[in-house]
Amino acid sequence: MVRRTKYKFDMKKVAVIGAGPSGITAIKNFKDQGFEVIAFERCSGVGGNWRYNDPSGHSSVFETTHIISSKYTSYYEDFPLPENAADYPSHKELLEYFQAYTDHFDLDKNIKFNTEVVHCSQDNSHKWKVKWRELNDTQVLEEEFDALVVCNGHHHEPRYPNYPGKFSGEYLHSHEYKKAAPFADKKVLVIGGGNSACDVAVETARISKTTALSWRRGYYLIPKFMFGLTSDIFALKARWIPRFLRLPFMKFMLELIQGKNEDIGLPKVTNHILATHPTVNSDLYNAVRHGKVKPKCDIERFDGKTVYFQDGTHEKFDAVIACTGYKIKHNFFDKEFINFEEGPVNLLHRMLPADIKNLYFIGLFQPLGCIWPGAELQSKLAAKHLNGKWQPKGSLEDLIQNELDNPDVRQVKTARHTITVDDFSFRYRLKKELSRAN
Repeated sequence: MVRRTKYKFDMKKVAVIGAGPSGITAIKNFKDQGFEVIAFERCSGVGGNWRYNDPSGHSSVFETTHIISSKYTSYYEDFPLPENAADYPSHKELLEYFQAYTDHFDLDKNIKFNTEVVHCSQDNSHKWKVKWRELNDTQVLEEEFDALVVCNGHHHEPRYPNYPGKFSGEYLHSHEYKKAAPFADKKVLVIGGGNSACDVAVETARISKTTALSWRRGYYLIPKFMFGLTSDIFALKARWIPRFLRLPFMKFMLELIQGKNEDIGLPKVTNHILATHPTVNSDLYNAVRHGKVKPKCDIERFDGKTVYFQDGTHEKFDAVIACTGYKIKHNFFDKEFINFEEGPVNLLHRMLPADIKNLYFIGLFQPLGCIWPGAELQSKLAAKHLNGKWQPKGSLEDLIQNELDNPDVRQVKTARHTITVDDFSFRYRLKKELSRAN
């Protein structure tokens, strides 16, 4: 049974789904534009994926996680990181930062914690019906809103690899992985070449009997520091180089600093440096060279605890950890209404749909750097769009298609790479649009 609750406000009422880094800045910026905001958050506090071991069971960081962009590029413009923050803050530091942001702008009173949004739909008047429940309760409540802002991220439903056969040992996705301790003295195989996979491989290798790392293709590994600078600041200093020379230059610098993958048994990289999402890791090369992590090629099949690889080798493992990303899913929408699972993501500035009014997505992009500075700018623009202070210049359909046809960087065509943006180019475009707002 659905019980309806009613509120009477003279101002427009906005629902925000999620109170992670994107959600809290959405709450703040929609409030700044004079809207009544109610946010729904599954966790017991703010921070989203940065809440380690929250009882809600959501995807979260690992025990040893540090951000892969530096503090110099990873802050809200309205609320800088503390001066004493580490160059690459830990998840604990970042969670403190998000809570400080929430406290500073008095956002807690706008958030319903331990709350799950069950379903969202729009009526003919473009009002939104939001059904929600408390996690410890079966009763579903319903509220009506003038606008809906989706900030629940894209790390909810794990994407598992599809290999023939069945592995009979411990098999889990990085979604379930929290720390290395359970894998002490075990033979571990990690699947994937992204940031999570490399972190998991390095951490488990410290205490496992053996750790192997299976890559389908070659990946560039970007160290966190280059010539005494954080790698993102080094990249910023190289942006004066013409685009057609920039990627070869970065490739040359990486190979100069740490050598080539194939020299240490890792698969050779055949794509350009940004064809896949950057893997920022300073430890994997050392772990491989110290014999702690054993490089393996792609998997052919499973048979019990034996894993067969495409190079003809096979090996027994106790555990397989699949760090193979997530599906973009919004389970509170009917699938025929919105479905971005396989792409493309038809949103202007990764935010605004062409055919649905009063709906905004904040943080539904994968930057080459940090996500929340871009989410902050999206929130400012979305709030000004809702109150009529900003409008796109041209047809939404045409503008969206132009974005799809001209991505910031051309990447391999996989479901994982449908929402990539160059964060600095992305921020520049959003700031340019904000400069036109009243």
